[in-house]
Amino acid sequence: MINGKPTEPITNLLIVVGRILIALIFVRAGINKLGSIDATAAGMAKAGIPLSNILVFGAIAMELGVGLLLTVGLFTRCAALALFFYTLTLALIFHAYWAVPDAEARAQAANFYGHLSMMGGMLVVVAFGAGAYSLDALMARKI
Repeated sequence: MINGKPTEPITNLLIVVGRILIALIFVRAGINKLGSIDATAAGMAKAGIPLSNILVFGAIAMELGVGLLLTVGLFTRCAALALFFYTLTLALIFHAYWAVPDAEARAQAANFYGHLSMMGGMLVVVAFGAGAYSLDALMARKI
């Protein structure tokens, strides 16, 4: 059901595949950070993030933990909203193409607008939820 209307099986399949594809970039990034905690913390410190040696674990939790929640469709709207604001923060801090030399601006702009695209996907999930093939839907049927 989306907005109280029944959905077709193909729609349900598309929703779950889309949700997983949106989450994939976060889960993969979180796994990568687990293997490079020191390097990630150093990159965060270079960007001016205080306490980066501690906050790196928050980044891992957000990307891996919340990304997995989105993948399985548990607390989906909250997870998507959290990832929306996380991605907005990343875009503004790490991909501020307007504040870098021209040689870097093109690559940073591509990353910035890529983040905006991910944010759009998150807003769609916030608006429509996880779909029928999710832990949210399973839990709603048990209540």
